[in-house]
Amino acid sequence: MQPRELKSLLDMLNAAKLAQDFVADINWDMFEFDLMRQAAVTRQLEIIGEAARRISSETQATILDIPWSKIIGMQNRLAHEYDDLDLETLWDTIQLALPELIAVLETSTAAEEI
Repeated sequence: MQPRELKSLLDMLNAAKLAQDFVADINWDMFEFDLMRQAAVTRQLEIIGEAARRISSETQATILDIPWSKIIGMQNRLAHEYDDLDLETLWDTIQLALPELIAVLETSTAAEEI
């Protein structure tokens, strides 16, 4: 893996952790009306998607537990369909998908840093 790819994986990991931190002390009802947290989380998901786009197809093929196309697709929707975002999808992504992504990235980046 190239050093730039490792940096991108670490960017994904850090952004995923930040997104979770931004909503750690709130529930859905609070998130639904908190525009600042929505914007903060959206930005972190954009970073995850942009960093994922920088990972070569060869490296993507070695980390099969990451849904690369879904992550990149979400980034495209966040950037280009910003006026039609589904807040529940954002919330579910943070609550359900990010913990698994974090676990995979922690394992993948730890192996590379050794």
